[in-house]
Amino acid sequence: MNHAAPAPLIDPFARPITYLRVSVTDRCDFRCVYCMAEHMQFLPKAELLTLEELDRLCSVFVGLGVRKLRITGGEPLVRRGIMGFFQQMSRHLGQGLDELTLTTNGSQLSRFARELVDCGVRRVNVSLDTLDAEKFARITRWGRLPQVLDGIRAAQAAGLRVKINAVALKGVNDSELFDLVKWCGDEGHDLTFIEVMPMGDLGNEDRLDQYWPLNDLRARLAERFTLIDLAERSGGPARYVLLQETGQKIGFITPLTHNFCESCNRVRVTCTGELYMCLGQEDRADLRAPLRASQDDTALREAIRAAIARKPKGHDFDYSRQTVAGQMSRHMSHTGG
Repeated sequence: MNHAAPAPLIDPFARPITYLRVSVTDRCDFRCVYCMAEHMQFLPKAELLTLEELDRLCSVFVGLGVRKLRITGGEPLVRRGIMGFFQQMSRHLGQGLDELTLTTNGSQLSRFARELVDCGVRRVNVSLDTLDAEKFARITRWGRLPQVLDGIRAAQAAGLRVKINAVALKGVNDSELFDLVKWCGDEGHDLTFIEVMPMGDLGNEDRLDQYWPLNDLRARLAERFTLIDLAERSGGPARYVLLQETGQKIGFITPLTHNFCESCNRVRVTCTGELYMCLGQEDRADLRAPLRASQDDTALREAIRAAIARKPKGHDFDYSRQTVAGQMSRHMSHTGG
């Protein structure tokens, strides 16, 4: 019998798909204003993939050449039994998978940092937009800043590298730009700024009012620091600069002012098993049906290949017309941050 490895996933633009982001839950213990409505309707449990189904799905992707697996949510660490899933995924490290990591709000890191390290996780991304406790409570609606800062310290103590992801919000954290940079420098964290994206129906939250283009942010940094462009990419959409004076690395994720699609090597799976080939497009493929139809992975593999064959060249987010074109109806928490 021939047990040759399956051919890797290559999209129509000759890009190998080596990076998978998987949302393991739509639930979260925060309600960040740019991510969720205050009173979210969460998905019925039966619609969510079980942890066993998530294991099968991720394992098939690793078999098809995925080398980096990022677990997201919602808040991944609020899913019951999630450490068992991380333990299962750790068996792929060094067996095709180069990196197992997660994006978190930091609230549960005090509980789970050491277990994550034991599962082979080496770094985490923590979403943190402000160091002002009152502002933090306003942005997250339910969150408490001291709990997150404790979690970040616990992660460092356990040996995890921490990268801070801050969403750039005009009129909210634009006054904290240099405070955030200094704090990350002092604590030894890399820092990435993200442009706010038009995701989900958030009631009266107006994205155009909050939109702070990162070229403005970058220009303000350049008034105080010498910015050296770095060629490196971390497997994601960020572009990096070095602050010459401090040696810090700052990333910029600019879905709107700088389209990063040409080198896109990633896809996303939602907690319900929908595969999104592009964050900024509605096209998706149902992987839950083939997962549940058979214990054999052949149909699942075929569904993944068929979906990758439809991966678009890029997305069409655009704020420039003063109406949010390409606006997504789904919440960021559903797709996975």
